[in-house]
Amino acid sequence: MSFYLPDGSRYLATELTRGPWDPDSQHAGPPCALLGRELDRAGEIEGARLARATFEILRPVPIAPLTVSAAVVRPGRSVELVEGVLSHEDTEILRARAWRIRVSAVDLDPKPPGEESTPGPGTAEARGFFPTGHETGYHSAMEVRFLSGAYLDPGPARAWMRMRVALIEGEEPSALDRVLVAADSGNGVSAPLDYRRYLFINADLSVALRRMPEGEWVLLDATSHAEPDGIGLSDTLLGDARGPIGRATQSLLIAQR
Repeated sequence: MSFYLPDGSRYLATELTRGPWDPDSQHAGPPCALLGRELDRAGEIEGARLARATFEILRPVPIAPLTVSAAVVRPGRSVELVEGVLSHEDTEILRARAWRIRVSAVDLDPKPPGEESTPGPGTAEARGFFPTGHETGYHSAMEVRFLSGAYLDPGPARAWMRMRVALIEGEEPSALDRVLVAADSGNGVSAPLDYRRYLFINADLSVALRRMPEGEWVLLDATSHAEPDGIGLSDTLLGDARGPIGRATQSLLIAQR
């Protein structure tokens, strides 16, 4: 099982990509990961990795065949900027830019002072998903265990997430796949408002990674805010069993149902 099936130059979205807002649209996590994979593969600096990526969600992502493309737009010896597009037929759905930075050994304390480890997923618990009305989707393809908070309990939350399925059929998920698939859930695990009464849909996703996650689980320590002018923000500290790995932000559209 997987989020996508390879089909020549296209990727066929499976129903496991279905998101919570519209039964015909994908959760943005899998398509961001699909485009992020292409951004990283398009890099030209040997030994570099993705350090930051921003995904602009131009329109809802249909559960349909997709194509991805990417190219370096600012080359360099140590740092390069890559731009990519995810499309359905002739329509751009996502557009993204990413910085890739060359990896080099630097003699540092591996754990900065003041950083504490977080209880692992074995101490957390599964809690119910939003009442979307469909059994199969992103929520059934991901395992989620909460240390605090819950989908139906608006407010800050800490949750461990891992993929139950591959991003692309036949491929072992990479560390980048795992963190991008999970990172778009910051506004979900820390819902700023009652899902049954409000929409809080993200228009973008920005992820900055100081290192890649180790292991299958990704921690989301998230807080989301909604303002009375209809705009919100989700801010998520990302981590793994060893500690923090980066941060994700999402700009939110807030509306009543």
